[in-house]
Amino acid sequence: MLKLIASTALGLALLATPAVAQSLKIGLQEDPDILDPAKARTFVSRIVFTSMCDKLVDLNERLQPVPQLATAWDWNSDNTVLTFHLRANVKFQDDEPFDAAAVKASLDRSMTLPDSLRKIELGSIDHVDVVDPLTVALHLKHPDATILSQLTDRAGMILAPKALGPDFGRHPVCAGPYQFVERVQNDRIVLKKFDGYWNAAAFHFSDITFLPIPDTTVRLANLRSGGLQILERLAPADVASVKADSSLVFAPVVGLGYQGITFNIANGDRGTKSPFADKRVRQALQYAIDRDAINEVVGQGIFPPAQQAIPIASPFFDAAYPPTKRDVDKARALLKASGVALPVKFELMHGNDTVTTQINELIQSMVGEAGFEANLRPTEFAAMQKEAASGNFDTNQVGWSGRSDPDGNLFSFVTCKGALNDGHYCNADLDKLLTEARTELDLARRKAIYDKAEAILQDELPIVYVYYQPWPFALSKKVIGFKPYPDGMIRLEGVSVAK
Repeated sequence: MLKLIASTALGLALLATPAVAQSLKIGLQEDPDILDPAKARTFVSRIVFTSMCDKLVDLNERLQPVPQLATAWDWNSDNTVLTFHLRANVKFQDDEPFDAAAVKASLDRSMTLPDSLRKIELGSIDHVDVVDPLTVALHLKHPDATILSQLTDRAGMILAPKALGPDFGRHPVCAGPYQFVERVQNDRIVLKKFDGYWNAAAFHFSDITFLPIPDTTVRLANLRSGGLQILERLAPADVASVKADSSLVFAPVVGLGYQGITFNIANGDRGTKSPFADKRVRQALQYAIDRDAINEVVGQGIFPPAQQAIPIASPFFDAAYPPTKRDVDKARALLKASGVALPVKFELMHGNDTVTTQINELIQSMVGEAGFEANLRPTEFAAMQKEAASGNFDTNQVGWSGRSDPDGNLFSFVTCKGALNDGHYCNADLDKLLTEARTELDLARRKAIYDKAEAILQDELPIVYVYYQPWPFALSKKVIGFKPYPDGMIRLEGVSVAK
């Protein structure tokens, strides 16, 4: 089927040769945070980076690593040195040459910058050696089953050495097909084609504009009117109408991530004073939520209930933990056993887009029947991330776009010093297991480690997972060659718009 679809797309591309200069407008659900791969934490920033910043390694639609800035890689005999052989004749968007020294500079920066969010992802690297201008070796502290996967995302994006500095996020310079032009906060990010890109002939747009439009109705109206050609995360309520519209295409794909509720357990005053410091209160909240109803009422059947961070398709998924069914009596019993005063009042922070607001209004109603009183706090996405990191929240309903390796969905969120552990949950036994899983390359032994970790997480519930995140794209029928990927990224190689 995949071959048939690819062949059809190729045939259409031959019938509709792209014009010399084409513009593309993409609607985003949120405004990205900082445009610095070392510091960024939002999903939509990754979409922008995909067009702007090449990585050492990319993923194909089957989540297999494929060459990008590196053409090949190999391990030494004890899996402690990973050597990359780099692509020749590559330039950064400021015309600097790409080489092994630039790779080392980017990786060293991500490993040492005080506010880098890539430190944990690259934590297994002891040092980086320039072997020759087109060969770079990563010397690891220990074998790392996750490192190649980490380098398929922001940790593997290589930045122009002369541009590195405190203002990089304002004027990013990378080695990708499109270069930065301007950003107007909460309005637009504009890129233009980099003619010096090593594979420029495969990219047909003269410029790309990313438009953050949180309101799903407005975003779809812009697509229908021609103001957008692609939008990410179509609202579930609009799926049927898009399918029925002959001018549009619905292009969904099952993703790797999730939406979940993170509890502030120990981050600042709000964490230490929170009723959710008691795991029984967290467990009660889970029993108060009806995941099936969220899928049916808001998700229109495309929000499969989730009980864990690892997606069902992963070989590391633990079938011992199916999604918890709603049980108000159990919720009330757990609250009674905890001794907490009723109703349990708390603030539920969440993104201010339409679908997320609908979900949390439903959760507010559900948990109210079990003895909770939730006050909703819709917040612009980038601001929400800052508030969560600072501990200014009780609970935070937030998503994670997901990674192909289970470590990417767990380690940074639930280990004691995890860069994205906003609730400051900490369990030494869990840390030990997740650290061990990072060094075990044997699949069966690694699976057994994750199963032990999952047992701890299901008991302590630092995060209640609500549903697995699909990536429902919608696009103009004039868009040719677009393929949705499970990581949710928009890859524009070979994509054009028919006139």
